[in-house]
Amino acid sequence: MGATVSCCMSPGGSPKIARRAVELDDYPITTTGDDVSEDTGTYLQHISDREVPDELAQESNPSDNARASTIFLNKSQTDVREKRRSNYLSNHHTSPGLSKKYSSCSTIFLDDSTVSLPNLKSTVKCVTLAIYYHIKNRDSNRSLDIFDEKIHPLTREKVPEDYYSVDPEHKLIYRFVRTLFSSAQLTAECAIVTLVYLERLLTYAEMDICPCNWKRIVLGAILLASKVWDDQAVWNVDYCQILKDITVEDMNEMERHFLELLQFNINVPASVYAKYYFDLRSLADDNNLNFPLEPLDNQRATKLEAISRLCEDRYKDLGKVTIRRSLSADNLVGVRTTHAVLS
Repeated sequence: MGATVSCCMSPGGSPKIARRAVELDDYPITTTGDDVSEDTGTYLQHISDREVPDELAQESNPSDNARASTIFLNKSQTDVREKRRSNYLSNHHTSPGLSKKYSSCSTIFLDDSTVSLPNLKSTVKCVTLAIYYHIKNRDSNRSLDIFDEKIHPLTREKVPEDYYSVDPEHKLIYRFVRTLFSSAQLTAECAIVTLVYLERLLTYAEMDICPCNWKRIVLGAILLASKVWDDQAVWNVDYCQILKDITVEDMNEMERHFLELLQFNINVPASVYAKYYFDLRSLADDNNLNFPLEPLDNQRATKLEAISRLCEDRYKDLGKVTIRRSLSADNLVGVRTTHAVLS
């Protein structure tokens, strides 16, 4: 159950797909049998030669392929370059201060965020910043009625007339997501999976996240990510208690449409998860959203040393098993050798 390939391709498709089309053009298809005059024109390729394999189509989708670049990081590069240029011009004649902590011989600074246990507050900030860049640098305003907030409002308050043209600020997106995560007690890993599902939805459904639909898209992604990732998932009725004016029927319908648009592909490989985590850290560095750094104390150093010893013991056990099966050049230390007898 993956993404199906359409016969219509966008101009910004995968470069490998373009190369494949060039290769097909270099070897035109000819027919055997009777000679054909030059006035008949070029021949059409067979449909099997024009179809694109699923592997090539998924290579450009970052939510399925770990080698593809994430969409939010690409959309943020324009603003990042402008920020760097403005910072350079403002600090060109002044000596910039140290805004970031650096380790030294006497002090080592570490953050408490890892790929297996990310920091919740910092991760939510980075995910909402990625959503902000998605909205700000969107290509168009393609949307679906199921996610339109004017058709399916989340509150009883009247939706402004210009709701579809005013981009939300990062603080507004962060407050909305933070309220859901704190009330439902969701984890930081769930926030990363939420971003994966969001970009997968935009790619599969060929739509954009814009001011009129961002809340319902984010809500649907959080709802699905919490059910897939957490062992004790939050029910739809629990979200109705957080968002007082939404009904269970509306939540169920939105979840059903979300799954159908994803083509029921809710699998998140470990490589894709790790790529999104490190890209979020790159986004944080580009926007001065540094993860909280703390000096390494004795207690934490002892804990890290214990973890490293445990990992070393595991690798030693694996090495012993490998030696029993076969010998390699890396495991020849201490192995006795016999003298060869030459006749």
